[in-house]
Amino acid sequence: MSDLVHLDVDDATGVAWVVMNRPERRNALNRGLVRDLKQAFREADGDERVSAAVLAGSGPDFCAGADLAEIREAVEEGITANLADAESMGELFVLLRGLETPVIAAVHGRALAGGSGLAAACDMVVASSGAEFGFPEVTIGFVPAMVMAILRRAVGEKQAFELVTTGDRIDAERAREVGLVNRVYPADDFDDRTEEFVEDVASNSATAMALTKKLLYQMDGQSFQSAIQAGAEMNALARLTEDCQEGIARFLDE
Repeated sequence: MSDLVHLDVDDATGVAWVVMNRPERRNALNRGLVRDLKQAFREADGDERVSAAVLAGSGPDFCAGADLAEIREAVEEGITANLADAESMGELFVLLRGLETPVIAAVHGRALAGGSGLAAACDMVVASSGAEFGFPEVTIGFVPAMVMAILRRAVGEKQAFELVTTGDRIDAERAREVGLVNRVYPADDFDDRTEEFVEDVASNSATAMALTKKLLYQMDGQSFQSAIQAGAEMNALARLTEDCQEGIARFLDE
């Protein structure tokens, strides 16, 4: 990886910190940053020390979305190159959902357009009370295309339609109300509260969390009967894991 992304694993807590490092561009997602984010998350997911991961941004903002300067230059490269760029971004969103490791986005400052989509692609989102979210693509004639696949699952169809067609920006509390954010922490205590929350998540069984994440997203689009069957199969598998057997033993011995 280049200096565009910093990956740091805390051995004591089992938390991997993945930090976007383009503060001069408000962590706008260019080709290099997208590439390095995918590499960092793959490394974290394959690290046996890691039980949870955090995605954060350096500087005053989480992420301003796609790098519009790069998009403007890419217009001259034709449809094939532009499709490759879009598909690479899409691969990042799909990757985050497919990792065994739970990923928490820690949002401060602004998370706009693809930046809001990137946060929503994570399994959970914690936000500073001063954070701001929005999908302003339509205001410049663009389309929040791939992020809609994530957004309509997170907040519902009607709310998603409003967000992507008005381009309105919403604060952290409103984002929590509509389902885009899990928890909001005071700005002056954001880092400490985020660490506390993530470390609590990481203290759970990594095996159980991986199986739970897989099943939750596997149920997306399934019929009720199919989802129940998938749950039964996962239930049986989970019973046989070492973590589950040890956990049951501890509970029964108390």
